[in-house]
Amino acid sequence: MHSKAIRMGICAAVLAGAIPACASAVSRAQAPVPATPARQASSSQASPASQPPAPASPGARQSTATPAASPQEQPAPPRQASPAAQAGSQAKPDAQEPTTQKPTFRVQIELVTQDVIVRDSKGQFIPDLRKDEFEVYEDGVKQDIISMNLTHGGRVTNLVAPPQAVAQEGILLPPSHPPADTAGRILIFFIDDLHLEFRNTARVRKLLEDMQKTLIHDGDMFAIQTTGPSSVAVDLTYDRKRFAESIKKISGSELKPSEIINGPEGQEGPSEVRYRAHVAFSTVNELLLALDQVHNRRKALIYVSDGYDFNPFENARAGIDPTGSGAFLTRDTGGLPTDTDPFAATGKEFADADLVRELADLTRTANRVNVTMYTIDPRGLVGGSDLDEQVDPVQWQDYIHKSQDSLRVLAEQTGGMAVINQNDFTKALQKIDAETSDYYVLGYYSKNPDPTKRYRSIEVKITRPNVTVIARKGYQLKRPPRGGKAPGQ
Repeated sequence: MHSKAIRMGICAAVLAGAIPACASAVSRAQAPVPATPARQASSSQASPASQPPAPASPGARQSTATPAASPQEQPAPPRQASPAAQAGSQAKPDAQEPTTQKPTFRVQIELVTQDVIVRDSKGQFIPDLRKDEFEVYEDGVKQDIISMNLTHGGRVTNLVAPPQAVAQEGILLPPSHPPADTAGRILIFFIDDLHLEFRNTARVRKLLEDMQKTLIHDGDMFAIQTTGPSSVAVDLTYDRKRFAESIKKISGSELKPSEIINGPEGQEGPSEVRYRAHVAFSTVNELLLALDQVHNRRKALIYVSDGYDFNPFENARAGIDPTGSGAFLTRDTGGLPTDTDPFAATGKEFADADLVRELADLTRTANRVNVTMYTIDPRGLVGGSDLDEQVDPVQWQDYIHKSQDSLRVLAEQTGGMAVINQNDFTKALQKIDAETSDYYVLGYYSKNPDPTKRYRSIEVKITRPNVTVIARKGYQLKRPPRGGKAPGQ
C-alpha cells in the first residue's frame, strides 16, 4: 500500500516533464511485482513521505510532496483507453447477448402473360382492339394491364411495353436497346410414337408433311421431339430441312390390344402401359419447362398421339368374356382369377383417377408457362379394331373413348383445340395456323400477394359487343424452392 502511494505521488510530481516515468509507474502500480530489498531502499530514499513525519522547525522549508499531492486527497487521473480498446469494450457486451435470427420472407413478383384471341360474329380476328377494351380478372379481381402485344399475320406489334426496371444505385449507363427479334411463333411438335399404331405410320408422315406446309412460315422457330424408337430430337431452329429429315424417321410403336391383354400386370394394372404414358408425360413436361423463358410470343405445342388409358380392356385382361361365346380375345388365366390381391384390385379401380391427376399436372405446367396445346389424333374416324386382334367391340369402344378424352382434356384446359374423330386434317391445321398467327398477348402483375394461393383463375372480357374470346382459364404458381432460398442463392 505504501509502495503504491509512493508511485502515485511520483507521477503527480513529475507530470509536467516526466511522462514516460509516470506511465511506467502507473503500469507498475497496476501490475505489482514483488519488490527486492534494493528496490525498497531506493523507494524509501526517493520520497520522504514513506518515513514518519518529523517535527518541523519554524524556519524549515516545506517538502514538494505536500499533503495536497497525497493519494488520499488528490488521486492521479486514470489513464484513458485507446479508441480501439473502447470499441472493443463496447462491442463485447453485445457479442455476449444471445442473437435471435429473424425469418426472411422473399416475395418474387413475375409478369403474368395471357394469350387472347378475339373474333367477331363472322369468326374473323379483330386486330384493332385498344388496351382499355380489355378487362382481365384474376380470381374475380380486376388486374392492371401493363403490356400488350399484337401479332397479326405473323407480324408482331408492341402496343404497350412493360415498364422498365428501377435503376440501381451506382454508375448510370444509357439504356440499351434490345436486338431486333425476327422470330414469329414458337411451335413445338411432339410426336408420341409410343402411342401411335404402326399400321398408321404412313398416315402420320403424311400428316406431318401437311403440318410443314401449313403451319411453319418464315421467321417461325420450331422443335420436334419423339418418345419412342423414332429417336428424333430437334432443338429450336429455323431450318425447315430438319423437319423434312425428321419425317422420314417417324414410325409408330404402340402396343397392340393383344400385347396389352397378355402383358405383365402390376398392382396398378398393365405395367408397360403405365411406363409408356409416364415417358410421354415426362417428355412433354421437360419441353414445357424449357419454354418458360420465352415471353411475348404465342407458344403452341402440336401434340400428335392416340391418347391414353391406364386400365384398357379390363375384362379381357381378367380372362372374362362378357358374351360367353369365346370368340373374343381374353387373357389365359388357367381358370384362376387374376385379382387375388385386394391391393391390386384397389389400384386398378383408381386407374382413371390416376390418369386425371397426370393430365392435370401437365395442363398446370402448360398454363404456368403460357403454352397452348393442340392435340391431334392421327387415327381420324376410328372404326373397329383389326380383324386379327378379335377384341370385344364394347371394350374397344371404351378404350377409344378414354384415349380421345385424354387428348380433349389437354387441349381444352390450355386454351387449344383437339382434332379428334375427323379425317379432314387440312381444315383443322388451317384453323390452328390462324389461331397461332393472330392473337394478343396481355401482361399484368398479380394483385394477390398470397403465395399459398397457387391456382389462379383468369377471365378475359372485352367491352366491345358481339365478340368471342378464346383464352386459357387459369394458371398455377411455381412451387417454392426447397430450403426457403431463391434460385441461385
